[in-house]
Amino acid sequence: MITPEEIARVVAYLRGQFKNDRINIKPPAKPNAPVEVYIGDEFIGVLHRDEDEGEVSYDLNISILEEDLPGMV
Repeated sequence: MITPEEIARVVAYLRGQFKNDRINIKPPAKPNAPVEVYIGDEFIGVLHRDEDEGEVSYDLNISILEEDLPGMV
């Protein structure tokens, strides 16, 4: 489970890395529910927390639907 403090730290990191203050992470509504990442109102992916041998990392999984891609020029 990702804590609110971790969410705030990850949001600050992502905003700084991508130079985008519209990045937001919504805490899960229920325990073990996905942690959703947004740019503005647009859902872009899911954040996962992993802990292995005391090392914590975060994985941002972004899915892009083919139907959302622009057509060929």
